[in-house]
Amino acid sequence: MKGFLVLVVSVLILNTVWASDKPVDKNVTIVTANNSSRIKYGAEKLTAALRTAGYKVTVATELKTAAAGITIVAGNYSDALVKKAVAGYKLQPDTTGREGFSIKGNDKAVIIAGTDASGTLYGCMELAEQVAGHKAIPAGLSLTDKPEMVLRGTCIGVQKPYYLPGRTVYEYPYTPETFPWLYDKALWIQYLDSLVVNRMNSLYLWNGHPFASLVRTNEYPYAVEVDDATFKKNEELFSFLTREADRRGIWVIQMFYNIIVSKPFAEKHNIKTQDRNRPIIPLIADYTRKSIAAFVAKYPNVGLMVALGEAMEGVGQDDVDWFCKTIIPGVQDGLKILGKKDEPPIVLRAHDTDAPRVMKEALPLYKNLYTEAKFNGEALTTYEPRGQWAELHRTLSRIGTVQIENVHILANLEPFRYGSPDFIQKSVKAMHSIMEANGLHLYPQHSYWDWPYAADKTTPRLLEIERDWIWYRTWARYAWKSNRDRKGEIDYWSGSLAAKFGCTPTQAKHIVDAYEHSGEISPKILRRYGITDGNRQTMTLGMLMTQLIDPKRFGLFTLMYDSESPLGEMIIDYAAKEANGIPHIGETPVQIADEIIVHGADAVAAIERAAPYIKSNREEFNRLKNDMYCYQSMAQYYAWKARAAIQVLKYKYSNKIADLEQAVPLLEKSVAHFADLAGRTDTTYLYANSMQTAQRKIPVVGRYAKNKTWVELLPIYQNELENFKKHIQVLKQQQGAGHGIASMKPLKNAPVEILTENIKRYTVQKNAQVWPDVTVVINEVPALLTGLQGIHYSQSRQIVEGTSLTFKTAQPVKVLVGYFAEKNSAYLPEPTLEIDASANDYGQAETKVANAIAIDGFPAINIHAFTFQAGTHTLTLAKGSCLLLGFINENDPLPTVDAGLGVTENAGALDWLFEK
Repeated sequence: MKGFLVLVVSVLILNTVWASDKPVDKNVTIVTANNSSRIKYGAEKLTAALRTAGYKVTVATELKTAAAGITIVAGNYSDALVKKAVAGYKLQPDTTGREGFSIKGNDKAVIIAGTDASGTLYGCMELAEQVAGHKAIPAGLSLTDKPEMVLRGTCIGVQKPYYLPGRTVYEYPYTPETFPWLYDKALWIQYLDSLVVNRMNSLYLWNGHPFASLVRTNEYPYAVEVDDATFKKNEELFSFLTREADRRGIWVIQMFYNIIVSKPFAEKHNIKTQDRNRPIIPLIADYTRKSIAAFVAKYPNVGLMVALGEAMEGVGQDDVDWFCKTIIPGVQDGLKILGKKDEPPIVLRAHDTDAPRVMKEALPLYKNLYTEAKFNGEALTTYEPRGQWAELHRTLSRIGTVQIENVHILANLEPFRYGSPDFIQKSVKAMHSIMEANGLHLYPQHSYWDWPYAADKTTPRLLEIERDWIWYRTWARYAWKSNRDRKGEIDYWSGSLAAKFGCTPTQAKHIVDAYEHSGEISPKILRRYGITDGNRQTMTLGMLMTQLIDPKRFGLFTLMYDSESPLGEMIIDYAAKEANGIPHIGETPVQIADEIIVHGADAVAAIERAAPYIKSNREEFNRLKNDMYCYQSMAQYYAWKARAAIQVLKYKYSNKIADLEQAVPLLEKSVAHFADLAGRTDTTYLYANSMQTAQRKIPVVGRYAKNKTWVELLPIYQNELENFKKHIQVLKQQQGAGHGIASMKPLKNAPVEILTENIKRYTVQKNAQVWPDVTVVINEVPALLTGLQGIHYSQSRQIVEGTSLTFKTAQPVKVLVGYFAEKNSAYLPEPTLEIDASANDYGQAETKVANAIAIDGFPAINIHAFTFQAGTHTLTLAKGSCLLLGFINENDPLPTVDAGLGVTENAGALDWLFEK
């Protein structure tokens, strides 16, 4: 475990004069100018580095003239002892900003002067790094440094790849059984040490409802979720963690989702732990306010990060009220208990909420506020964000508080190693220049849900922070200072990698090249071919052909293309323009196919050039080399599949079967490269994506830890190819008649008793009126849906109150709900996992029948299915009009299909070619 820290401090680029070859006096006295725990920590690290370099070190708190050797004085500019040293040794430190430091030295002394305790700490660390790298104290030291970003932090998810029994998303009490690593103090020390070496100053702990594991309120003592022994362990652990973090200048921030209550609290009051469509009720508001007050009173130095979205309906007055009337008052109540006025920081997460509106209402009530938003969604796609997403970040930055950029989840990077200094440096520059932000919130590069372990198949398992050291080091380096000379950076990273792998910097330059070539592949694939930037898509596991030729059927998240990608075209756009002779604009799918093939080949060639010279950490180098080959195979897979998809879509416009036949060899090449990828990962990786629940939908559902490896996906892509070949032959013989939606038999109604009063039913068919209070009728409906018993529910009531339908069933059923495919406040939004983690609690996230019904004057209608077991239930939907189309038996087959109604062209007309 020690190798991680040694690596990141071992290579330094210095602009100073070094001592001559004359004998060096190895006596050093370190004088700390005040009692700050941060300065003491810095002095400890400096002492250790000096002793390793052969110095005899004495630590003191008073400044005396040393008989021999060098005196090092460490403290803040304002400390009397530092001022005394400045006058006595005739050394004048330069002034800096927050967390900044100045180091001045001559043949008798070195003064480390910080603007604050953190600055002095970083100054001690800087000198320790130089001594460690060069085995001596440099002569004539004169350097000044300070960070560009105000907040530079990482996060740890106190969460799991799966749901706990009887619980749902984000609900993970702090217990040794669920999180044994949480109580491992040695691991915490290693992790915190790695943060301070990288000059990170914040640590975010993500959890749904941590309060019931950490505090007990007088009013709601029964809400605590852990036993007394565990509660005491949690108190001790949290005190230890915050104390050790503070020694290193690290601010601990506890994140929580809203609105979630503890399971014991929910059971006592006969409510759900979380319900996105539940309005704010006084009981829950009071419980949350009291919990926050108790937390602040107990841990006044811990910040809070608030997610108003996902577990409550986003973007509305409820968000404002909850933040301003529950959360902020809770913090203020905690301060009153302590008799303090200094406000602990609160970070507002701008996710699924109108953050500018919330901040406008909150700032008059509370001043120490920050905002946070995702840089590239839940992925890494571009260092040139644009459009409405970039504008939101700028709006938040211009409020006057600090905007923090969140590099979130990295669903398109898992699990292969990523460490492109060039891409990351450009990204941090964009955070400043495009987003106008001044903070970094960094997720693990992979395995967030399975932390602290890496996804590699090794015994013992690798630690993620050790495996992905370069991920943390690059982001931290550029968060501290982004405008660094490109040539100097190549030299720096070549030196770092040379130290790790026991080769020369010239030889290690090939490893830098491999990282940078491979670093372009995943961002380019997702931003040109993907469905979403969210973690419901595991990009490294590939995509179905239907997802490439008919992406809207799978919940296409257009913000990724409009804001998190350079200007360009999707596959369906490209094919349409080709067919109609329209000029292409920006980055095209074919261009990216060509580029990622080159990137993959260059990455492999570069890593092979370095391979003969590796003398240290050979096992890790071989894992890195295998990842480069994985990147190459993945690039080839996507490149050939994208070309095949374009060729298939050509048939849509030409109606020539020859166009489909030309796609076959392209798809065969794609499958062959995926087979190679499956072979390379079978013995090297446990999984592709650490989130292994039903929320993972693309390319296929991932519930119960299934479909998480390439070996599992390979037969799916092989079957897809065989289906395609078979259906081409069918087309030749039958000219396509009798296939698709037209050949499907009608669904059968399930017997269900409606318990909601004054509700009537109607038969779904042409000319049927769909709402009792609006004279709107069905113009077109496929045979598949004809005959269903729809529910007449008032449209005006849906818009004002939402939908609430109580029913009783003796057998498991599916409720079919029709959503209008247009973003409009009058329409119920479709289930969207990017903003609502509960959007698949009933299996409703996936569109089952796209473009299912045509109604004049209304958008296309997509049908989603909610599954309920036998019993009495209430279907609760948010505000907005929708169609309740009836009930079918849960085990009756419900095909995933595009009916092509209500749209100008049938985007899914070719999907059947790849399905059974």
